[in-house]
Amino acid sequence: MAAENLSTKIPSRKRIATGIALLVIGLLMSVFFLPGTETGQTATFGLNLSSSAAILLPDMTLPVQTSLYVLVLIVVFMGAYHMARGIRSPGALFGVVAFCFVAAFLIWATRGRSLSLIGMLTSSLVRATPIALAALCGVISERAAVVNIGIEGIMLIAAEASVVTASLSDSLYIGLMVGILSGALIAALHAWLVIRFKVDQIVSGVAINIFATGTTSFLSSKYLQHQSDLLNNSGTFPIISIPLLSKIPIIGPIFFENNLIVYLMMIIVIVMHIVLYYTPWGLRTRAVGEHPKAADTLGINVYLMRYVNVIVGGMIAGLGGAYFTLGSVGRFDEVMTAGKGFIGLAAMIFGNWNPLGAFTSSLIFGFADSLQVKMQILKVPIPSSILGMAPYIVTMIVLTGLVGQAIPPAADGQPYEK
Repeated sequence: MAAENLSTKIPSRKRIATGIALLVIGLLMSVFFLPGTETGQTATFGLNLSSSAAILLPDMTLPVQTSLYVLVLIVVFMGAYHMARGIRSPGALFGVVAFCFVAAFLIWATRGRSLSLIGMLTSSLVRATPIALAALCGVISERAAVVNIGIEGIMLIAAEASVVTASLSDSLYIGLMVGILSGALIAALHAWLVIRFKVDQIVSGVAINIFATGTTSFLSSKYLQHQSDLLNNSGTFPIISIPLLSKIPIIGPIFFENNLIVYLMMIIVIVMHIVLYYTPWGLRTRAVGEHPKAADTLGINVYLMRYVNVIVGGMIAGLGGAYFTLGSVGRFDEVMTAGKGFIGLAAMIFGNWNPLGAFTSSLIFGFADSLQVKMQILKVPIPSSILGMAPYIVTMIVLTGLVGQAIPPAADGQPYEK
């Protein structure tokens, strides 16, 4: 009875179309992955890092053909079941199918060879860090109903400011603080324009991105490239291993052997979730984002809440910008953020404006980024330009709404007149 009720709640056309799409995906998986395999062929996935202190585990070896058949059958079964009965959660459906497809691709690409699975997952978290920080900036801003698409520009300015300061002061920590403060200043400018003067929030964000790209590129070509030893040579934060936790197999190397900025990102995710959902400040923030007039009637200062949240978001984006230089390469290059701020906004939407959801979504984008690098190392017969598109293809899939409907705060992007 429950299954019948569920199938009636999902429009039959949409259910059948989605089921057919899944069947097609299963067919394509069998067509593309199975012909290149041989009987008895195996794929080996390493579960250890040579530089890690974690307890060693034996490598995971899988039979290629059997594993591919199982994954294809799972996708086909999901498609047929969805056509017949319907699956309520499109996110869960997408997650299972995406896992099967990625697993099949990895097994096919690694056939007859070995791949460090833990190395790729560790790289995924590292590459997800700036995306997650950008997404968290978007979450805290838009929960207060202020859209900030200038995150990319904030990160660019923070990246350059932090590396120059760290190079001149010979202190990574001072550089990090300057990067965070520069993000706060740019976000304060955005908040002032859109709250005080009611400037269109999209226009203000675009202006920040254009200004940041032009300014940082000019300063880089004019000064940083010619005086790189003095202005553009900061070094990076060292890897910090958490005692005991870093020795846990699989989890230890991924989460507990990272640099300072990665740890700060994970702490911010937890703190922001607690603040938003379990404190009076978070309740007021969400009230301002959903119904500012009602919040104002109850005595909440709508303008103050929006100012503070946007500036805090700018500080988080500034931390994300500092990651590119102080946490990754130790120098600034023009437009080095490479669209991570925009991908962060997609992760925010995919995560439904929730800190934990945004973090999880960022891991997916980070995995896509790490995957294309590993596939180039394995010399998979796919052009590197197509592999490099992987993170952006995932972004477009998310933004087209194929993974379910995302519901923003009701007053998101709307100026408030007291």
